Amino acid sequence: MRTGLSTALLGATALSLIAGAVAAKDLRIALQSDADVLDPDQSRTFVGRIVYASLCDKLVDITPDLEIIPQLATEWETSSDGLTVTMKLREGVVFHDGTPFNAEAVAANIERSQTLDESRRKSELASITGTEVTGEYEIVMTLAGPDATLIAQLADRAGMMVSPAAAAEAGADFGLNPVCSGPFSFTERVAQDKIVLTKFPDYWNADAIAFDSVTFLPIPDTTVRLANLQSGDIDMLERLAATDLAQAEADAEIVVADAVSLGYQGLTFNIDNGDRGDNPWGNDKLLRQALSHAIDREALNQVVFEGAFAAGNQSFPPTSPWYNADLPVPPRDVERAKELLAEAGFPDGLDLEIQVPNTTVPLQVMQVVQAMAAEAGINISITSKEFATLLADQSAGDYTASQIGWSGRVDPDGNNHQFATTDGGINDSKFSDPKVDELLNAARVAPTPEERKAKYDEAMVIMLDELPRLFLYHQKWIWAYNDSLKGYIPYPDGMIRLEGVTWEE
Repeated sequence: MRTGLSTALLGATALSLIAGAVAAKDLRIALQSDADVLDPDQSRTFVGRIVYASLCDKLVDITPDLEIIPQLATEWETSSDGLTVTMKLREGVVFHDGTPFNAEAVAANIERSQTLDESRRKSELASITGTEVTGEYEIVMTLAGPDATLIAQLADRAGMMVSPAAAAEAGADFGLNPVCSGPFSFTERVAQDKIVLTKFPDYWNADAIAFDSVTFLPIPDTTVRLANLQSGDIDMLERLAATDLAQAEADAEIVVADAVSLGYQGLTFNIDNGDRGDNPWGNDKLLRQALSHAIDREALNQVVFEGAFAAGNQSFPPTSPWYNADLPVPPRDVERAKELLAEAGFPDGLDLEIQVPNTTVPLQVMQVVQAMAAEAGINISITSKEFATLLADQSAGDYTASQIGWSGRVDPDGNNHQFATTDGGINDSKFSDPKVDELLNAARVAPTPEERKAKYDEAMVIMLDELPRLFLYHQKWIWAYNDSLKGYIPYPDGMIRLEGVTWEE
């Protein structure tokens, strides 16, 4: 059984009429991998963000149609010169430790994101130069210049509010016992096994939460995830494999829902991150270009995903208004790949080690890429790693190339700036190009969408020539869940929001 967004929205409305027939339960959700540190300032995994959707409320959220809407902030106004943003905050909200959420808490969170040594949010909030608490539930942010991206940044980890008291006490160890203000509070974590959250009775929107607890279970194998759903050991899974779609849809007790991702999947190269950045692949863009030419992206989509996804060569999918149509997905050209290898000084080919998450789909992707590359003389060796370990090694520069992607953000800045600017918070390549810095910084302050797009288009030309990131495809998020779960709405950001979701035996 398959449901689209409109069906899910109608279901959510209908459920309000039958609330008396709904029973609370402990919800079990299978994740493709384990989350990294549960600290919004330090974390970077996609599955970590799924956990946060139940654990940590943000200042603002999005709708399924990607409109930005209130969450902990009820309204906001940007000054005519773009240099201040005034936010009014939701009253009566408390953190899981009982301390109040207010303007002082927002100011403390912004300061932590900008100053914590381990914070990955610094570049996302770099435009904020100061905060002023103008009332218990009102705060004014002063900006260095107009920032078209700021509110969208606050719809993600940069806008997640943690308890200032708990954060100050724990410091960099906050992720061991995270304290936020979301619908569920942290209870227990066993690495590679489970993350358990319990319903927070003082949540400001508690009436919309129907579950006593939610347990997240990392199950890397897609087939095993589906088998667990069919046996009743889990209630929901995220990222159903396209190859398992027919089996799931044929099961009358399973509902399948999907949404097109905002992000991309591809390869990240170590350009200048530590000693291992000094390698042929990091030192010569011709080699990276050769690999790109050796890959048939359309065939990759058909072989691994049965055509369910979209071939890609940019940080935006071809359906995005930010996509540069003058740079279409290139066809495979093995002869050109060989020419570039020879031009780079490797006429007989060379080796490339790529680290890959130890989950089914990434391994399948890289096995197909491996076979394609071999025809051009590129000998890829695949090193499989648990995802959080892969990320840690990538951050530390202990890699040559990684098969990794990005779930995408509402604003185009979120798909590029932190990865491609010199001081970007997730620039694990350590790629640095003054012109790219100039263009991506200018895109943040450009006054119109048209002017912003022109900057992104120009930057993409450079990035596709240098290829610190080699884009491969754009996926759909596909969820599968027990048909007793009612009211679930798929979102393009891939998050699992449980407000309004219920269980009917």
